[in-house]
Amino acid sequence: VQLQASGGGLARAGGSLRLSCVASGSILRLWEMGWYRQAPGKQRDMVALINDDGLITYADSVKGRFTISLDNAANTVTLRMNSLEPEDTAVYFCHADASLWENSGNERYTVRRDCWGQETLVTVSS
Repeated sequence: VQLQASGGGLARAGGSLRLSCVASGSILRLWEMGWYRQAPGKQRDMVALINDDGLITYADSVKGRFTISLDNAANTVTLRMNSLEPEDTAVYFCHADASLWENSGNERYTVRRDCWGQETLVTVSS
């Protein structure tokens, strides 16, 4: 599956940004989509996840400020980020847990994979 992320950029503290990510390819089912982030010198951390039942998980640091939503028909996950803080500055990554159709010779089968999109930079100035 291909994950195409968009949005992000530069915002002042207290401002808002939006990230979107579209999944495309031979998708059988998107079990879960979401966002992770990695600040300079730090590990990659979960920001927000949403599964196909609508169950949402947020990192404690973004609860009440970020909102994740999933458009199943469009295979698109959106992260609305409000009340941004300088600590939100990081490279953000779209993630999908998906079952995909794959081919091997004349055989067609499904496989479940973790998929990552490209980096999307979010910079929040104080």
